[in-house]
Amino acid sequence: MRTWTIVVAAGSGARFGASKQFARVNGRRAVDRAVEVAAEACDGVVVVLPAGESWAGPPVAAHVPGGASRSASVRAGLAAVPADVEVILVHDAARPLARRELFDRVVEAVVKGGADGAVPALPMTDTVKQVDGDHVADTIDRSELVVVQTPQAFRADRLRAAHGGKPDGTDDAELVERAGGKVVVVDGEPTNIKLTQPTDLAVAEALDRLP
Repeated sequence: MRTWTIVVAAGSGARFGASKQFARVNGRRAVDRAVEVAAEACDGVVVVLPAGESWAGPPVAAHVPGGASRSASVRAGLAAVPADVEVILVHDAARPLARRELFDRVVEAVVKGGADGAVPALPMTDTVKQVDGDHVADTIDRSELVVVQTPQAFRADRLRAAHGGKPDGTDDAELVERAGGKVVVVDGEPTNIKLTQPTDLAVAEALDRLP
């Protein structure tokens, strides 16, 4: 099956304090790292950039301006993916340490496992509390909870259909789930952290130096 990846790099990085996708991890931009591994794993890559931003990174099949939300940016990327592509991955540029093996894992779950989508995930290790204002309302059973990462892989027709009507969601798996699709979980990678706070950059650089 032909596979393409949409690398989402259109965020403003409000919590990070800058455009985190362009932050350098040991001298290399996060977005460049994300594009390079996606290009190694897939047949084509579309990178979605902030409006007005030019692309000066590794070769890609297309680069397009993003929208007002993450979901809108993914739809901008979808419009640049050829109609005959059968599996589409969505990956956050703010996850610069995702490995090729993780891309292969989610694709295999879709191609060989028959799922509509596949997401990498890690088990919850901290106690989770539900709060009401400044006090605890409940303690949540974490045994059935996971923390989800990208890249996420989907059958192209199901992903396109899930974006019909221009919905918003925290990730694309949520949209496919809402549309009745079957999304499975595969093992994520503890080192596949997301750049969210400025301190995450130092953590990513330390992880990148691991043998």
